Amino acid sequence: MLVLLVLVALASGPAGGAAPALLVAIGDVTATTAVVWARLRVEGEVVVALRPAAGDGAKGVLRVTRRGDFTAKRVLSGLKPATRYVWEAQGAGETAQGEFVTAPAHDQHARVRFVWSGDLGGGGFCRQVDGGYRIFRPMTRTRPDFFLFVGDTIYADVKCDKPGVVPGAGFVATTLPQFRARHRYQREDPAMQEFLRATSVYAIWDDHEVRNDFAGPAEPHMPTGRRAFLEYWPIAPPDEEPTRLYRKFRWGRLLEVFILDTRQYRSPNTALDGPGKTMLGAAQRRWLADNVSASTAVWKVVVSSVPLSIPTGHPKARDSWSNASVFGTPQDGGTGFAVERDAILRQLRERGVKNLVFLVADVHHAELIRHHPTPEWSFHEFVAGPLSATLGRPRPLDEGLNPRSLFARGGVNNFGEVTIEPAHLTVRLIDEDGAVLFSHTVGPD
Repeated sequence: MLVLLVLVALASGPAGGAAPALLVAIGDVTATTAVVWARLRVEGEVVVALRPAAGDGAKGVLRVTRRGDFTAKRVLSGLKPATRYVWEAQGAGETAQGEFVTAPAHDQHARVRFVWSGDLGGGGFCRQVDGGYRIFRPMTRTRPDFFLFVGDTIYADVKCDKPGVVPGAGFVATTLPQFRARHRYQREDPAMQEFLRATSVYAIWDDHEVRNDFAGPAEPHMPTGRRAFLEYWPIAPPDEEPTRLYRKFRWGRLLEVFILDTRQYRSPNTALDGPGKTMLGAAQRRWLADNVSASTAVWKVVVSSVPLSIPTGHPKARDSWSNASVFGTPQDGGTGFAVERDAILRQLRERGVKNLVFLVADVHHAELIRHHPTPEWSFHEFVAGPLSATLGRPRPLDEGLNPRSLFARGGVNNFGEVTIEPAHLTVRLIDEDGAVLFSHTVGPD
């Protein structure tokens, strides 16, 4: 099948600099659909031709209009499962080409490989004049089926003004044009563009898309930051919930991915932990427990932008799930979200969920953890990042989950790679030079 996507930009966008006139990305891919996103900076139209890498097909035309800052996106349907598609985009006198693969059918035992990480441009470690965000180059070489961008896709609240950094983001965003400009700054990085042309992406936000450690309903800039995030990523929320970001994707018989929104619905971080405190909100919490429990995929991967077992934030305003002290000991009267975390885990355990993995970022170091909260049940937490940010270090883990760290490494920009085959899951942690820091294989229960 050959599909044409026509994007019409209705007015002139901001010019200036050597930024590309055309940006394209593919995201939220399923077995039969994909979201195509494009942006122009001048008046005109973008035509994207999509076809299987092998074979020809019919033609169709899809027309979309400008949606916020000269971006547009559209869900394309009728695609073939487990098929590599190539695309070519033309607009404003430029041409871009790329490819992506659709998910296998639900009952297909197909091998899957994906990468994940987060935290891009933190601490002012933004696009370098010499080389840009170079970690995307080894990520491209892994040829993943998709990329999970696990939060902090921008740092709207931190200036990019260090020496040797590409200019254009030396401000803290407080208005919609400024939030858009911070997203645009990231997406114009050549290495990132190359990577997004080579695969598809599932993106979720964390705090720095708005402000450090923000709690949704109490944050006045949340609606503005959320709008810019939705404009700049190939995400298509349901019509009845146009701001919903949590969602799930099935990749054949072997994998189902559940992406959490840990920001939009959360209680204030300063509130004491207890049954009434929530990170997910009641609807998302029910969605998570019910959908993970009902999944027939071998591996259930839950994406949480904040870690389960690593305390972050201030003791009087915890930002991650954990209530533990800096020594890893559980604390009474803490301000984390451990009561909700433990209730969710208890539900999943009681419902017999096996082969559960949480993928997280946020803490700026790499770590693989096996949790054994009860003698008969265990799960994994895999940590990666940053892509480019202030470097963190491992710290004591929350003893309440009975954790065992399999590997931990700070001081390097990094990403994780997961390969799932019928017999096992293999995870590798890789630095920005492409060197493998650690590899671990586990079989399904």
